[in-house]
Amino acid sequence: MNRNDLCWCGSGKKYKHCHLAMDERIKEMKFDFFKGQVRPPRKIIDNEQDIAGIKASAVINDGALDLMAEMIREGIDTLTLDDAAGDYITSHGGVSACLNYEGYPRNVCISINDVVCHGIPSRDTILKSGDIVNIDITTIYNGYFADASRMFMIGDVAPNARRLVEVTRECMELGIKAAQAWHFLGDIGAACAAHAHKNGYSVVTDLGGHGVGKQFHMEPFVPHNAKAGTGMLMVPGMVLTVEPMINEGTYKVTTDEEDGWTVRTKDHKLSAQWESTILITENGPEVLSH
Repeated sequence: MNRNDLCWCGSGKKYKHCHLAMDERIKEMKFDFFKGQVRPPRKIIDNEQDIAGIKASAVINDGALDLMAEMIREGIDTLTLDDAAGDYITSHGGVSACLNYEGYPRNVCISINDVVCHGIPSRDTILKSGDIVNIDITTIYNGYFADASRMFMIGDVAPNARRLVEVTRECMELGIKAAQAWHFLGDIGAACAAHAHKNGYSVVTDLGGHGVGKQFHMEPFVPHNAKAGTGMLMVPGMVLTVEPMINEGTYKVTTDEEDGWTVRTKDHKLSAQWESTILITENGPEVLSH
């Protein structure tokens, strides 16, 4: 591009005042083919307007998760939680991204105990003491997506279950800390996996994080068990999710053949997940939705 052309990112600024310096830095870098190191495509790098839109969506998404934290308790059915989350999102001008996504029937995903992800809320699923529960919510607001999930512990939770939930959150936090501009995506997975394995847990590899913002699921795929220094280069303006799924037993999972959505641990041992949407910046990762 010419220095005085409008920048490719759609910001409306001249290229020289926007992404020229970043592009030049990328051009100067040497990428190791054998480590799978690649440049990020321009289409996944957001401008200031895009980032503001994602942040606005994140406010609603976090509000819905806060509501879940207020409502969740022993004896409540998961469809009641789903209805409340959907109503909250729509009443604030948003849309539930999960509802009707590739045929998914509910507003949110609620995954209990051995369910790794994509648990479908139901009037017949009633939370009981000892359950560990993941609620995963994605909101669309003015065309922008924000995605996050939290774990909840119901009543008297066994020590092993509580420890799994706590360590999984630590895995996510370490993964976020590793999401540094001008480093590689594998750093996130290396940090998550090292902590999980140190504590005797396994990391789900069939599923992972993803780019998010202008679409629900975008490049790159974010593995949570990877080698440091591998994969896509992280640069300022990338928005992605860090969402390690950590299992008590095997990392292997199965998908329910009847509903086509519910993912469980293959050995039916416990699983936990925390998820945040983050922005890569020059000054470190910024958590947008959590």
